[in-house]
Amino acid sequence: MTEILAIIPARGGSKGIPRKNIRNFAGHPLIAWSIAAAKQAECVNRVVVSTDDPEIAAVARELGAETPFLRPSELAQDNTTDLPVFEHALAWLAENEGYQPDIVVQLRPTSPIRPRDCVDSAVKTLIEHAEADCVRGVVPAGQNPHKMWRFTGEGQPMKPLLQVEGIAEP
Repeated sequence: MTEILAIIPARGGSKGIPRKNIRNFAGHPLIAWSIAAAKQAECVNRVVVSTDDPEIAAVARELGAETPFLRPSELAQDNTTDLPVFEHALAWLAENEGYQPDIVVQLRPTSPIRPRDCVDSAVKTLIEHAEADCVRGVVPAGQNPHKMWRFTGEGQPMKPLLQVEGIAEP
């Protein structure tokens, strides 16, 4: 059986919208939507929230996610990229529980609106394409171009729409 872990990164120190990950969005804490998407996915075996914030951890546990560790503050800064956050989570789970998933699904709390089958469909696509090492969900949207990716051709990897010197995107 393929072991699939959903990791939801949710730091507490948001500057733009303070406490955004636990603020109400459509009747629930923002993080609730990502936890629900992970729990509703048939393929996901485990849901872990990586946070540096005890209050976010408590809310996540109330919503059915695991918070087996608190993320170190140096991995919860404005300029922290995703890769070290995931490396920390996976290393912690391996070292403390002997847990090593086959596939990791990232669900950002700040992308709460997903089609119901989004996670299962993405994992199925990844499994069907052994040459791929990741799958990314994208939609046409008018949003900050620094967060957008572009399609470079069939069978080619996606690339950031804009590349900013000094900002690494794994």
